[in-house]
Amino acid sequence: MKHSTWFCTLALIFLTAGGSLTLAQSSTTQPAPYPTPSPYPKSWELKFDYGTPKRIVVDVPGTSVPQAYWYMTYTVTNNSDKEQMFLPMFELLTRDGRVIRSDRNIPRRVFDSIKGREKKPFLEPFPNVEGQIRLGEDQAKEGVAIWPEPEPRMGQFSIFVSGLSGEVATLNDSGGQPVKGPEGNPVILRKTLQLNFIVRGDEVYPGEDQVQEKAKEWVMR
Repeated sequence: MKHSTWFCTLALIFLTAGGSLTLAQSSTTQPAPYPTPSPYPKSWELKFDYGTPKRIVVDVPGTSVPQAYWYMTYTVTNNSDKEQMFLPMFELLTRDGRVIRSDRNIPRRVFDSIKGREKKPFLEPFPNVEGQIRLGEDQAKEGVAIWPEPEPRMGQFSIFVSGLSGEVATLNDSGGQPVKGPEGNPVILRKTLQLNFIVRGDEVYPGEDQVQEKAKEWVMR
C-alpha cells in the first residue's frame, strides 16, 4: 500500500512538473503580436482616390508584337495641417504570390496611351508625382501606376500603396526586442493601403472581363 501511494505521489509530481514545463515552453515560443494600424489616424494621412485597374495593349519601340500592361489612375490630396512629402510605392501582388513594383522600365509611349485613353489633362507619370504636396483640393496631384501584365489570367490580385501615412511601427520578436533586417537595422513597418480585386474570367478574352473590387484595408507592411 505504501509503495502504491508513493508511486501515485511521484506520478502526480511528474505530471505537474511536466505540465508546468510545457506551459513555460509554449509561452516562450508564441510569436509576438504583429503590429496593426491604429483604428484612428495618429499621424498625417493623405486622401487617396483611385480608379479601377485596367488593361491596355500598346505598340512599344523595340518589340515586334504589342505589349500588355495594367494600370491604376489615382488622385492624392493633402488635407492635413501642413505640407507633406509624398514618396509613394505601388506593388502588385499576383495570385501566385509574386510582388511586382510599378513603373519599372515602362516606355513613355505606354503613359501617353493611358493619358489619351483616360482624357485626364493633368495626369502625370510616376516621377512627376513624387515630392511635396501642398494643402488643399486645388493642389491635388493626379498620377498613374503601371505594371507589365504578369499573366493573361489575373484572377485575384492586390495592390499595396505606401506613402499615404506617417504612421510607423517597429517589428519586435517574442521577447519584445526589435527584429533586425539584413543590414542590422530594426525592421520598420509602415501603414499601407491594401486594395483587393478579382477578375472573374480566363485568358481567352483578356481585358474584357470585369474587374471587381473586394474589401480594402489598412495594413502594416
